[in-house]
Amino acid sequence: MRTAVLLFVVGLCVLNAASSLKICAFNVQSFGEAKANNKKVMGILLKILSRCDLCLIQEVRDSKGTAIQALVKDLNRFDKSNSYSYVESERLGRKTYKEQYVYIYRSNVLTIKEHYQYPKLEGEGTEETDVFSREPFIVRFHSPTTLVKDFVLIGQHTCPRNAMKEINELYTVFQGIYKKWKNDNVMILGDLNAGCSYVTSKDWRAVRLRSDPKFRWLIGDEQDTTVREKTHCAYDRIIVHGREIISSIVPGSAQPFNFKNNFHLTEEEALQVSDHFPVEVDLKPNHRYLLRNEL
Repeated sequence: MRTAVLLFVVGLCVLNAASSLKICAFNVQSFGEAKANNKKVMGILLKILSRCDLCLIQEVRDSKGTAIQALVKDLNRFDKSNSYSYVESERLGRKTYKEQYVYIYRSNVLTIKEHYQYPKLEGEGTEETDVFSREPFIVRFHSPTTLVKDFVLIGQHTCPRNAMKEINELYTVFQGIYKKWKNDNVMILGDLNAGCSYVTSKDWRAVRLRSDPKFRWLIGDEQDTTVREKTHCAYDRIIVHGREIISSIVPGSAQPFNFKNNFHLTEEEALQVSDHFPVEVDLKPNHRYLLRNEL
């Protein structure tokens, strides 16, 4: 009897302590050697990234590949309770300007099942006819600790002057990846430049991701994902599709993370890190899995 009661009490403690899975997207604004060598900036980045189980980093400009390696190495030193790994895209861009997408994730919590670099259009003219300036980088994750076990992340950083066309084309990307992997639990995330002058209220009518009610926009138009006080734009977004993943969202968890206020930084100090705030959302934990593995 005592053993049963003890197990019950331990089980309640486990359930109460069970944490959700935090997914983030962060445009770190030209992340390369200069930022990697700036101890103050790196210290702030480590505090931001250690909050996330999984984070899509955008605007990585690291031609030698050393900055991301240093960031993940420092992250593992900073947060010894978790083990961090990463997967990166090709260097993407139409001309000499190149960026990469990088997913940094806790490998003790998540595993990668597949990843896929969305291809450039071929045989249809020059590269300038491509819709995307930087093609989406897509990763399928397995997450045993959450209610939704397998989900797909489509990471995208749009070109500001072409934002509406790129956002609309993400609908086609979704259709293609669903046909490829047969998984409709999909999250589209990143700096979509989906606000202010880049996408107007009139433009939204032509965007399929907005007109199709199966897609839920978790970061609303009223949000501000910019660091500067003089701007108020919802550039960075998280969009979800699929019954399982939508029902797994922790209510109210989707929001920008204002690291300037949270870490008591001046605007100048925050801008040394990025001109964007990360956006984030939490997925509900699978209590049965956590209880079974703890006991």
